Amino acid sequence: MMRIGIGYDAHALVSGRSLVLGGVTIPFELGLEGWSDADVVVHVIMDALLGAAALGDIGQHFPSGDPAYKGISSLTLLKRVGDLLNEHGWDVGNIDATIIAERPRLRELIDPMRENIGQTLGIARDRVGIKATTNEGLGFAGRGEGIAAYAVALLEKT
Repeated sequence: MMRIGIGYDAHALVSGRSLVLGGVTIPFELGLEGWSDADVVVHVIMDALLGAAALGDIGQHFPSGDPAYKGISSLTLLKRVGDLLNEHGWDVGNIDATIIAERPRLRELIDPMRENIGQTLGIARDRVGIKATTNEGLGFAGRGEGIAAYAVALLEKT
C-alpha cells in the first residue's frame, strides 16, 4: 500500500532570528518567526509525512507554546516523525518540496538541505527533492515579508 501526503507552511521574516531552511543556517539579515527554529521546509515535510500516514499534523505532535519545543531544531522533530512512521510500519518513498522566497537566493544551499533531511530520516538524498522559486513579486512572499513552502511525500507500507 502507498499513500501520499501534502504539507504547506509559511512564516514571517523578522529581524533578530537566524534563517534556517532544510536544517541549513543561511547568512541573511532576517530569520523566520516561530516557536521552534521556524524551519518552514522541514515543517512542510513533517506535515506531508504525517498526513500521508493519517497521523495528524505537527501542531498536534509539537504544539507551539510548549516549552519543550521552544527554539528546538526542526530536524530533531523530523527525526521524531520518522521514528513515529517506523513504529506504524511506514517507509518514506520520496519527498518533494518547493520553497517560495524572493530572497535570499537558495540554489547553492539545496544539496545540503537534501542531505540533512535524508540523513535525518535515514533515506538516500536522491529520495529528497527540494526546489526554490520566487513569487514574482506577488503576495507576502513576493514582497519579502515571509517565506512559504509546499511538500508532498510518498509513503510505502512495510
